[in-house]
Amino acid sequence: MTTLFVRHEVSDYATWRKTYDAFDQVQKANGVTAQAVYRATDNPNDITVTHEFATLEAAQAFAKLEELKTAMRNGGVLGTPTVWFANKT
Repeated sequence: MTTLFVRHEVSDYATWRKTYDAFDQVQKANGVTAQAVYRATDNPNDITVTHEFATLEAAQAFAKLEELKTAMRNGGVLGTPTVWFANKT
């Protein structure tokens, strides 16, 4: 199992969350088996999201989706997200 981690700041959490929740079907259709959202305790617009996949290849393909990039822009993501992949051991 591979987990995709994405950390970014958003302009408004409520707006971002609506966009994120509406993206659920795209997540499932592209191999997301589980997901979670975390907010920094000192900045509620500092978001870390995790998405789990069966393989690294599936996680990498999801991260490259044009629909994902569009949703992030529409949701008010600021700057360039920090993205990394990890395997649960």
